[in-house]
Amino acid sequence: MVTTHNKELVKTLEQLLTGGPTHVTFDDALKGLPAEQRGVVPEGMPYSIWQLVEHIRITQWDILEFSRNAKHESPAWPEGYWPKETAPENEAAWKECLAQIKSDLKEFIDLLKDPHADLYAPFPHGDGQHLLREALLIADHTSYHIGQIILIRRVLGIWKS
Repeated sequence: MVTTHNKELVKTLEQLLTGGPTHVTFDDALKGLPAEQRGVVPEGMPYSIWQLVEHIRITQWDILEFSRNAKHESPAWPEGYWPKETAPENEAAWKECLAQIKSDLKEFIDLLKDPHADLYAPFPHGDGQHLLREALLIADHTSYHIGQIILIRRVLGIWKS
């Protein structure tokens, strides 16, 4: 169901999902983050940067799988979406998390770009969700948590504005 309007909408969604021109991107929010600060939970804050990043990964993966697999079972809410550990186990775990976020986002964008994709058609599973809604959900959710990452970095004194 490719139309000129859909192509423009998909282009706009891709910009929104990757940080758009008006928001700090996911990569920029993490750029220069010292490894020893990934697991710090500042006083008065509920999460570390690692917990936020891992939460973004889990949630985005869940939305991707829900969007392409009717048999997908989401993690239990909320415990299945939030890591208990405040810091990654090691550098490899950190890098693997970041790589999966990028990979899953690319796969979701590929779903949007599929020439047969109907952005508005409700999935046969679920309760009315459609690809456009899920794209907006990923963008909104990730953007919200990027803001929290920046806030934590400011509190820790490791954000250059």
